[in-house]
Amino acid sequence: MTNDTKPAKANKQTEVYVPQLKTNWHLDRVAFYGSADVSTDSDLYRQAFQCAQELSRAGKIIVNGGGPGIMQASTQGAESVGGQTIGVTLHAPKDELPEFEGQAAANHLTLEIKTKNYIERMFGLMTQADVFVCFQGGTGTLSEWATAWLLAHLYYGHHKPLVLYGSFWFEVMEVINRNFMIGEKERNVYRIVENPRQLLAVIEGLEKEYQVMLETQNL
Repeated sequence: MTNDTKPAKANKQTEVYVPQLKTNWHLDRVAFYGSADVSTDSDLYRQAFQCAQELSRAGKIIVNGGGPGIMQASTQGAESVGGQTIGVTLHAPKDELPEFEGQAAANHLTLEIKTKNYIERMFGLMTQADVFVCFQGGTGTLSEWATAWLLAHLYYGHHKPLVLYGSFWFEVMEVINRNFMIGEKERNVYRIVENPRQLLAVIEGLEKEYQVMLETQNL
């Protein structure tokens, strides 16, 4: 990992995020999407923790929304092996967003990026990351996954790929591909994995594919 990819401990106020073309093949920053309601003693929490460990050992930076559940698990997994984390957070009053999970006290980030509203937070996560890992979650996770998938389609060739974590995704994507108008390129931008080692292997494989694709475009 090069020095310019390592976040320093700091607080930062963001500006508006705009999706952009990805112009390099590195997948250094990995965003974790998933339920904020996963308990710390659940198998899903343990798997997210282990995924972040594997990725951090490989030099990846973990990106999340600063909340509990999958987000906290990914931070703690990275922290357990000395890894780096970036959190894109939103500190909203309960009366403004009563169902928003907020920031978890146990989610100790290397770098916190503060945003002004939920939409800016969502796109901030997408701007900070090079690749997205989607775990089981609720409507928030569905929104993030669908938006990331759409952007990967729109920016195809200079897109940020997705990795869908968990065997349930095979059934989900089968239903979607059968009932929605999903094109070949939209199917090419994601992979499905079932364990932490597969996740690391797939991300490293996507990185090699991306390098070849960009080199071919530049011929």
